[in-house]
Amino acid sequence: MRYLPLNEEDRRAMLARIGVSSIDDLFADIPPPARLDGDIEGLPNHASEMQVERDFAALSGQSTNAGEAAFFCGGGAYRHHVPASVDHLIQRSEFLTAYTPYQPEIAQGTLQTLFEFQSQVAHLTGMDIANASMYDGSTACAEAVRMAARITKRKGCILAPGLHPHYSQSVITSSLGGGVQVQAMPAAMGADAKIVDALDENTACIVVQNPNFFGELVDLTPLAEAAHKVGALLIAVTNEVVSLGAIKSPGEMGADIVAAEGQSIGNGLNFGGPYVGLLACRDDRKFIRQAPGRFAGETVDAQGKRGFVLTLSTREQHIRREKATSNICTNSGLCTLAFTIHLALLGELGLRELARLNHARACALADRLAAIPGVEVLNESFFNEFTVRVRGKAADIVELMAQNGVLGGIPASRLYGPGKFDDLLIVATTEMNTDDDCAAFDAALRSSLQGEAL
Repeated sequence: MRYLPLNEEDRRAMLARIGVSSIDDLFADIPPPARLDGDIEGLPNHASEMQVERDFAALSGQSTNAGEAAFFCGGGAYRHHVPASVDHLIQRSEFLTAYTPYQPEIAQGTLQTLFEFQSQVAHLTGMDIANASMYDGSTACAEAVRMAARITKRKGCILAPGLHPHYSQSVITSSLGGGVQVQAMPAAMGADAKIVDALDENTACIVVQNPNFFGELVDLTPLAEAAHKVGALLIAVTNEVVSLGAIKSPGEMGADIVAAEGQSIGNGLNFGGPYVGLLACRDDRKFIRQAPGRFAGETVDAQGKRGFVLTLSTREQHIRREKATSNICTNSGLCTLAFTIHLALLGELGLRELARLNHARACALADRLAAIPGVEVLNESFFNEFTVRVRGKAADIVELMAQNGVLGGIPASRLYGPGKFDDLLIVATTEMNTDDDCAAFDAALRSSLQGEAL
């Protein structure tokens, strides 16, 4: 295939057609501090392949590897054990190289996997219907908000105080130009219940995370009842899908739509992606027709044999903007497959045991930290993640802990900005954390509070 780059005349014609004078105008919405001005300092214009490999190896050596340190970071991405069998199975050729599921005659393996995935997600979330996945949890959340606006024919969206700030930003960005009016309530611990005070007749949905960003468990039932009284929908968000093995499902608590991040099952941290977004809803014709993404369905062929096909939406919905319910036209296929295989290997009892172990590890660590002078555990309830208040700036303490080989959590100020929650540290514990890890965390935190390395 020949590569035919545009010439200057082509560029001028295209820019004139869309009404801008230069290519730079296309990036006007990006804040100036986030834009690159000139070359990257220290990066040469060119180098040999061998030199690039050496340079990148040197750069990677400056990082602390999650697998080599005592790791207690969460905040929407969690380090769980993924069995070797998962990686082996997803690399089988019928899965790894399967063609687009629009052609079911040559994609039965992929389609059956998507069908099983949907069944798993519906069961996990306590909902009736699930789609074939989204890109990640934050985009699933943004799509759920737009879906709620279409269903209710209302424009108001209220984001709970405990919603992950990245999810809030995704909703706000996705709503630009779409007419959805987003009200993000100020972040705070213990304030999710106050979201009902902002409900009115213009509210399409409220978005509540459980467990929330600070690790608190939220009772969604009264929030769902309050939303339904004014004709609004409750969108339940879950960052840590393993928690659904221990706590009541969103569906049981009255959620209308569930948006979740599925990375914790079958998928590693992977430097922040790719991940797998989950989206599920209740069985209502209006909901199904307004849901984004793909749905795989079960049917029979001309000989009466069981088969699988995409259903409920046409191909043009995914490729023609004016017909689409979403700009997302695909699904996280390989990550979805890894999720499906891992969850099938665990089974319901295995997932419950995994969740129990996560919670037990977190409780044990919280008890240790609560005994350290200058440390206060703030949560009344949590699953495997909780927030502590430390003496001094949490960001500085985390840096000192890293020097001692402990990645000790996420300073809240990292996501909310300096000057807000400077003394709050969010700590996550999974089945990967051993007793030795917890002891190392204890020692490193005590030392760091004194402003010194071990």
